[in-house]
Amino acid sequence: MSAQEIIRSIEAEQLKSDLPLIYVGDTVKVGVRIKEGEKYRVQPYEGVVIAKRNGGINETITVRRVFQGVGVERVFLLHSPRIDNIKVLRRGKVRRAKLYYLRDRVGKATRIKQRFDRSL
Repeated sequence: MSAQEIIRSIEAEQLKSDLPLIYVGDTVKVGVRIKEGEKYRVQPYEGVVIAKRNGGINETITVRRVFQGVGVERVFLLHSPRIDNIKVLRRGKVRRAKLYYLRDRVGKATRIKQRFDRSL
């Protein structure tokens, strides 16, 4: 068994199987596990997926939201144990793989049309 095969088999054990199909442009709610003292709680983070990267165990999504007038982006590692759950709230109709142009827009200009041909 080569080293790459060993690495792939270890990574396959860590992959989550309950993840929904996530596309760029979707509005998602990510439940992030936060440790406070000895306890854990789940904090929701809701926003638009503006980028997807990599594949397999290294797959990440960048989620953007506007909080108190300031744009906040977080990068989530999909197969991380810190991610409790991901729920797709709405599908977005976009024509780009990366939506970095939303950073320059404010208010109603950041709206994305809803897509109805893909199920939630």
